[in-house]
Amino acid sequence: MQSENETAEFLSILKETREQLVYFKELGVERIEGESPVSRSMETAVRQAETSVAESPGPQITGGAATTARAESAPESYTSDSPASSPATLFGDLAAPPVRIQKSSESFEEIWADIGDCTRCPLYQERTNIVHTDGNHKARLMFVGEAPGADEDAQARPFVGRAGQLLTKIIEAIGMKREEVLIGNVNRCRPPGNRPPTPEEASMCKPFLLREIAVVQPDVIVVLGNTAMKNLLDIKQGITRVRGQFQDYHGVKVMPTFHPAYLLRDPSKKKETWEDLKKVRDYLDTAPKRET
Repeated sequence: MQSENETAEFLSILKETREQLVYFKELGVERIEGESPVSRSMETAVRQAETSVAESPGPQITGGAATTARAESAPESYTSDSPASSPATLFGDLAAPPVRIQKSSESFEEIWADIGDCTRCPLYQERTNIVHTDGNHKARLMFVGEAPGADEDAQARPFVGRAGQLLTKIIEAIGMKREEVLIGNVNRCRPPGNRPPTPEEASMCKPFLLREIAVVQPDVIVVLGNTAMKNLLDIKQGITRVRGQFQDYHGVKVMPTFHPAYLLRDPSKKKETWEDLKKVRDYLDTAPKRET
């Protein structure tokens, strides 16, 4: 029993370390000052320890090592509300809690200064303006779309065209004002013809969005459409399957729903979007407010 408890504690620590490294990798941090990354030998040790515990005699353990390894490889892409079944933990209540996003002391101005007059991807060649995240930097609710359109590119503000006007109405419908929330996009430069940004283009901008999320730490992020959802959550399911079900991004609730531009093309989807946003409203009404 003592050996099993020691193994459980060892795996819990390594799991938390591994999830933390995944998070820092998303932010573009290759190495933390004064620390060294987990080596391949350590990963091997984890797998060996998991196998040893799973095969040891004693009470039946729910879930196997393979299930746990899959869950650990994508910590932000599942919650108890996910359409897929919740991942079984190897040690039940002894398992380490999900790694929450760490509060950042950066300012938005510092992040934008790092972006500068960005030429990291080809989108800069045809843009008029870089479109930064806009709104309340202490917001409980954040909306994330895919990229600016023509109106946004001209005005250097996200969601100001027809889709943006519809988003403003949606925000007001749940009892909030636009200036109370935070609105941004995965990409800050307009793709030609309003096409979705490529994975390579999105990868250039995503770290800055993640840094903004770490500053604000909103209670809920609403991701608008497939591109935003897949870039933030790194999941393969489409928006039609996942929408309306709370997901998780390092302890932050994420609600996928349809993009307002899609609602303009297919108004019949407005009812489903309204149901999704009512869940967001109800959660914000019941969740304790953060200290600011």
